[in-house]
Formats: sequence, structure tokens, C-alpha cells
Amino acid sequence: MDYVADQPLLTASPALGRRALLRTGAMAAGTLMAGWALSALGGCHAGAAPRALRVALTGKGELDVRLLLKTAGIEPDFPIAFSYFESGHLIVEALNSGGIDFGGMSEIPPSFAAASTAQNLRQIAVLHGDVNNQAVIVPKNSPIRTLADLKGKKVGYVRATTAQYFLVRMLQSAGLSWSDIQPAAMSVADGAEAFARGSLDAWAIYGFPIQRAIATQDARVLSTARGFLSGNYIVAAHKDAIADPQRHDWIARYLHLHRRCLEWARTHQDQWAEAVSQDIGVPVDYVRAQFRGRSDYYTLLPVTPAAIASEQAVADVFAEQKLLPRKVDVAPLWDTSFNSVIAKEA
Repeated sequence: MDYVADQPLLTASPALGRRALLRTGAMAAGTLMAGWALSALGGCHAGAAPRALRVALTGKGELDVRLLLKTAGIEPDFPIAFSYFESGHLIVEALNSGGIDFGGMSEIPPSFAAASTAQNLRQIAVLHGDVNNQAVIVPKNSPIRTLADLKGKKVGYVRATTAQYFLVRMLQSAGLSWSDIQPAAMSVADGAEAFARGSLDAWAIYGFPIQRAIATQDARVLSTARGFLSGNYIVAAHKDAIADPQRHDWIARYLHLHRRCLEWARTHQDQWAEAVSQDIGVPVDYVRAQFRGRSDYYTLLPVTPAAIASEQAVADVFAEQKLLPRKVDVAPLWDTSFNSVIAKEA
């Protein structure tokens, strides 16, 4: 495989405010990406196209496309430079700063991007999939039994992610507002540490940290995000990468590879569970249990009016909660130029 070496996981300090956090994320992503684009990719001069498609991944586990390619034995026929990020809002900042060409995130980070002046990303596809791997969990022996019991409690979450959104929606369903809890914005790593030492009454989180907490701390799922999230995850690219013929071709090929990988994972569940288990350090039985509990398999879908409306509904909720400075229109961020590629057989 024509890969560039792994890059560090990008994180942001939970002590920062939202504007500072996003600004710092942009600076960190831009600085780091500029550096490795010049070194690992062979020293591209300013304005030149990179010598590999610069792809962002979010952490480890089931959605790690690099792990999926390796496990499925699928060989790309074009150069890819992978870099790992902790959350989608950092991927959005890296896209906007030109540090990467391609990445995925939930519907939430682009909603915040739509309210900013930097809008260099374009949303080119939808990855529809599981929402049961996102949940509010509580420590074992916790007296919290219902969402209404969260009132007055300290709840950890990751800012500008699905965790913040489904937590807002869950509170609303219980007749509560954001001000009825003690929200604690923190990174995934800091949230895991805080939950483990008992500093949180509950934790709104996504992915395999849930399974780790269940496996190692007997944590309990209070509620999954089913019924609160659409299951739509955004596939995005930098507008200049879309406009560049070579990178446009690489993006199209990457989308094709991703579809092949997802089909392989769907038909090789046991083998994929073993690989994910080793990657994240969780007993395979817990991974298989999460696979069995899925709300849906992951599927790559084209841009549709329904997908745009789904993201707009998310942005509207954040605006209503005063978590966005104003109501925004997400439609200009979407690009349908890859729809025909996605429609082709994998």
C-alpha cells in the first residue's frame, strides 16, 4: 500500500472555551498538517497539489478505514496519507485550513462551520449507520435510572459533536434544558479518565469507550442515541481538492474503496470483530455484542434533499439552544458532484 506514516492524534484541551477550542484546533491542525505535508509527502511547494490524498480518520475501532483496508486485504491503487484526529470538529478545522483533503464527521461540526467565516469544506456524501454506539452511560451502582434523573448532575460530553447534540435532545425529551445539568465539556481521553475516577455522574460519549467502560468498570448504559440521532455521518472534502482533477479522481477512488470495505465488513463480522478487538484493547465478546446491537450497518450514500434537511434540523436545534450565534443555512456546504460515483457498484 502506498501509505504515508501515521500522524499523531490531534486533541484539544477541555479547559478552552468553544471559540478558543476551535481556534486552537485550527492552528494545531494547520501547523501540523503543513509540516507533514511538506516532509512526508516530499516537499510540495506552495500552491502545488500534494503527492497523496490527505485523509483524516477519527480515532480507532470500527470506523478506522485504514484498519479496515488492512484487515480486508484491499490495496489502494493511489497514494493515501492518513492522519488521526480525536473528533470531527478538529477535522472540520483542518479541512478549512487546507491541512487535509478529505475526512468524515457527524452532522454537528459542519453546523458550527456554517456559522463561521471559514467554509472551505464541502459535504460530498453520507455515511449512514449505527446510533446505538452513542450513549449516555453511568457508573455501576449509580442511582440515575432515567433521563429525568440527570437534573442537577454533572454530565461529561465532547463539545460540538454528536455527544453534545444527543444529550441536548435527551434532556428535551425528559422536560429538561441544558441549564438543568452541570455540563462538563472535555476530550474523549479526559472524559474517560474523569468517568473512571468517579468525577462524573454521567458521560455522553460515542464509540468503543462505551464498551471499554462496560468491560472494565461495569458501567451501565442509561440511554442510547437511537431516536435522537439520524444515523447520518458526513463525508467531506476541501473545495480545492474537489476542483483539482487529480485529487478529484483520488477522492472518487477512495469512495469506491470505502464502499468495498463496508461491504466486506458486513459479510465478515467475526473477522472484523477480532481485528477491532485487538485494535482497541477490548475483549472480542464486547465488540461482538456491540455489533449485534447495531441499529444499522454502515452504508455510503449520495447527497439527497433528505440528508440536507437532516443536517439543517441539527443546526436549528443548536441555534434554538443558543449554542450557535445565529440560525444558519447548511445547504451551501453540500456538493453533489460525487453522487454518480457513489451510485456505482462497489
